[in-house]
Amino acid sequence: MEIPNQLRYTKDHEWVKIDGDIVVVGITDFAQGELGDIVYVEVETLNETLAEEEVFGTVEAVKTVSDLFLPLAGTVLEFNKTLEDAPETVNQDPYGDGWMIKLKPNNMSDVENLLTAEEYKSLVGA
Repeated sequence: MEIPNQLRYTKDHEWVKIDGDIVVVGITDFAQGELGDIVYVEVETLNETLAEEEVFGTVEAVKTVSDLFLPLAGTVLEFNKTLEDAPETVNQDPYGDGWMIKLKPNNMSDVENLLTAEEYKSLVGA
């Protein structure tokens, strides 16, 4: 299981990568492994401003459907269109091409409140 040190994490198994004044959000390797084969990713909150931990979309796997929770309050700027035709990309490359949204946080310093890689490893028992 991969847990990159340069990312931040949530207890709901999302990861956050800072890219200038926006953040890229996806689900962790642990999460995609627990879900199994992902068959559909839905994000209907494009251009909406949401609160931290509000549902921004869902991911559907063969065995379950799971809500996706916003790691930081902000505006959803972009959805990874690749996932419409190739949702399995989340399984294959959760920290790269399998990213889900780009977000403009209300307060970038809130990233500091997210889990570090070490804290996330403790959470999942890695």
